[in-house]
Amino acid sequence: MSKKYVYAFAEGDGHNKPLLGGKGANLCEMTQIGLNVPPGFVITTEACLEFLDQKALPMGLLEEIGEHIRNLEQQTGKQFGGADNPLLVSVRSGSAMSMPGMMDTILNLGLNQETLRGLIQQTGNQRFGYDAYRRFIQLFGKIALGVDDHLFDHEFDEVKRAAGVKADIGLSAEHLQDISARFLRVVHDATGKPFPENVFEQLEIAVKAVFNSWMGKRAIDYRREFHITPAMANGTAVNVVTMVFGNMGNDSATGVGFTRNPGTGENEMYGEYLVNAQGEDVVAGIRTPKPVAEMAKEMPELYRQLVELRNKLEAHYQEVQDYEYTIEKGVLYCLQTRNGKMNATGMVRSSVEMFGEGLITKEQALLRVNPSHLEQLLHPRLNPSHKEKPLATGLPASPGAASGKCVFDADQAELLGRGGEKVILVREETKPEDIHGFFASQGILTSRGGKTSHAAVVARGMGKACVAGAEGIQVDSRSRLARVGELTLREGDIITIDGSNGNVYLGEIPTIPPKFSEELKTLLGWADEAARLKVFANGDTPDMAAVAMEYGAMGIGLCRTERMFNASERLPVVVEMILARNTEERQASLDKLLPMQRQDFIDMFKICAPRPVTVRLLDPPMHEFLPSEQQLLDEIEGLKEYRLAVKGRAAALAALNALQHTHAVNTDLSEDLVNSVISKKELMLRKVRELHEVNPMLGHRGVRLGITYPEIYEMQIRGILEAAAECVKDGVEVSPEIMVPQVITAQELKWVKAGVDKVRAEIEQRYGLSLKFKFGSMVETVRACCRAGDLAGIAEFFSFGTNDLTQAAFSFSREDAENKFLPLYTDSGILQDNPFEVLDVKGVGVLMQMTVELGRRTNPDLKVGICGEQGGHPTSIRYCHEFGLNYVSCSPHRVPIARLAAAHAKLLTEQ
Repeated sequence: MSKKYVYAFAEGDGHNKPLLGGKGANLCEMTQIGLNVPPGFVITTEACLEFLDQKALPMGLLEEIGEHIRNLEQQTGKQFGGADNPLLVSVRSGSAMSMPGMMDTILNLGLNQETLRGLIQQTGNQRFGYDAYRRFIQLFGKIALGVDDHLFDHEFDEVKRAAGVKADIGLSAEHLQDISARFLRVVHDATGKPFPENVFEQLEIAVKAVFNSWMGKRAIDYRREFHITPAMANGTAVNVVTMVFGNMGNDSATGVGFTRNPGTGENEMYGEYLVNAQGEDVVAGIRTPKPVAEMAKEMPELYRQLVELRNKLEAHYQEVQDYEYTIEKGVLYCLQTRNGKMNATGMVRSSVEMFGEGLITKEQALLRVNPSHLEQLLHPRLNPSHKEKPLATGLPASPGAASGKCVFDADQAELLGRGGEKVILVREETKPEDIHGFFASQGILTSRGGKTSHAAVVARGMGKACVAGAEGIQVDSRSRLARVGELTLREGDIITIDGSNGNVYLGEIPTIPPKFSEELKTLLGWADEAARLKVFANGDTPDMAAVAMEYGAMGIGLCRTERMFNASERLPVVVEMILARNTEERQASLDKLLPMQRQDFIDMFKICAPRPVTVRLLDPPMHEFLPSEQQLLDEIEGLKEYRLAVKGRAAALAALNALQHTHAVNTDLSEDLVNSVISKKELMLRKVRELHEVNPMLGHRGVRLGITYPEIYEMQIRGILEAAAECVKDGVEVSPEIMVPQVITAQELKWVKAGVDKVRAEIEQRYGLSLKFKFGSMVETVRACCRAGDLAGIAEFFSFGTNDLTQAAFSFSREDAENKFLPLYTDSGILQDNPFEVLDVKGVGVLMQMTVELGRRTNPDLKVGICGEQGGHPTSIRYCHEFGLNYVSCSPHRVPIARLAAAHAKLLTEQ
């Protein structure tokens, strides 16, 4: 039997989204559960992939389509291409994963000169007929024939100007007839051919165009940005649906709704509609629609039916739905439903409330929220105490605050955004082809459109601030400016938008840190209960530790002691230590540093008590605390020039004093002082040259440094253990952990452990107490992975330093790789991900698994964690769960993301 490519809505499997696409599967399912869906059929994604591969429609597909068109004619009593009662259809895309606005749709297909006359005669509405016709010509011309949209807009604007109207709703039937004729000429002039009259030819061209839109730039950009792989969605289905019309008069309408507020998650009727309009008018933002609450007054019975539809959809799908509907002559039709794209605020609140309402389980509530999206909740918000008055106000379409330079087209936004500039994309209304500008912008501002327009839906999905329908702003994208009353905003001017209330401000408004909602606290509490992995934070100072605890960290998994040395009052002492000519001088400097480090540890231990704090002993090479050789050479040269100038001024002053018998004061630094500074700089230069290494990241650092200069590690160990003793004396329960970096052999650990035991005995005797702490090793060298069994005989815990381990495994220098060839590797598919962002499971992951197995063979109670950059990445966290790690440690602001990701790792492995 030949392959089946087409399924009627009444027969398609509503759960088979890979084959039918999300839209097609849902249309099938809605039809089969009894909702009022216009009849139609789905052409499968398999047909799309074969078409893209063969550059031709699969054999037999057109025959199948013809058979299903005949079925639609029987169901509707209409005829496709018929003059008396014409059947018109929409041709819509739909992939397995929702990609709103990224692929193409054509409405009113089946119109030609003959069917147009039949439509007008049948409805008795000439204006409606020509309105449908001009829409079809423009959509088909743009999408299927490749005609530039601006050519249609130019003709349309000319007619509107001559008629003296701003919106299409003010145009008469004669105006729309004129526009239709103009549009037909545009197509002929642009393509060299007349507009196709044969309706089956129209349908074939439209199906090919929708298939081709899968490989369109905006669809490819969207899939890349949201990491949609072929395994997740491959190809688009085509949905051919009987047209129902929302533009047949004042008893007709079109609208878009969400079953809950997608910005806040609140359980309320949410959406917008337009009377006497088609769906594209709402989605494209061509007209600013009415809030759905007004329908309760304008069309009370239809509003009641809409509430009923909304409740049925959410109860059936057990998920917030984004649905489209049309009202034709008082009859409500549901045209589409899909899982609603909500921002993180909306997802978190709706998850918690839907669990409370008994719609979903706690596990479903956790799995609804993408851990990466929580980052949206961790951005600053506008300081409510600011005194700036809004420049304009629009609709709060996507919450969040954003500041940046005004940019009036997507290409410029992409160019500046990639160059590191912060930009706000300002448009009259956005179109799907602007998607690359969205990715590069901090936020989006439109002067037209509503909360369900393309700009709003896509911005919410990205978690970017968006203000839509700011009608007080006149945008002139061609001149690259916008006018607000007397004020002109030019490209490059800085504005701030607040997507939470719709306000637009001139200039940059100060922000304040984010605040956790009660719903987020509840959800993360559930996550902690569900997860096996614990989530620690990387924190190097008491302030960072406090933020980490506030964000729910269960301890500090990495405290880098060298970061404590960088404070302005400490760095000179560190430099003094490095420049020491002997052990005695070095010890004198360390004696100054000891009380500083000890107090830091006391503060951190108390902030985190009773949670563990893992302190890494000094790791970076010594030269990192000193200026570069070139900087010192420049400074010495400048000082020598200054010294010559001082000498010259001193001679001039002496002559002046002799002539005038006065004593003039020289305000310059004395020559002796300059000489002293030069001597110190030259000493520093000699030290820099002495410490120079060809590859310092593989050189004299970490434990090698501690063995070479044992007094440095002794000072740090003493600081840690004395701080612990002080806390115990104060009645504070602490759990310090001492971690040794860059280990390659058990002999190094034994050497450091002997020093720890010596200091411990001395402190316990002095304080008269017993200290409890752990001693462990970083695992960041390949040899440490290979010798994990021996290391575990001494270490009580391991912590993978995956930044260095990845560099070692790949033989990549991170900075050089990321700045030179790594983007090419990921873009071209040589590497699937940047291994410094996502754990390399096939290489570094194998080393980690081997380390865990060897280590626990020696010490079954060995605690193992990760503290590298990948410790906060959801995909990497899943791998860590699978490898049997005990904890991950990440930056404080990624702790909430990691907590939810740890729960996902557990729940998804149990499914």
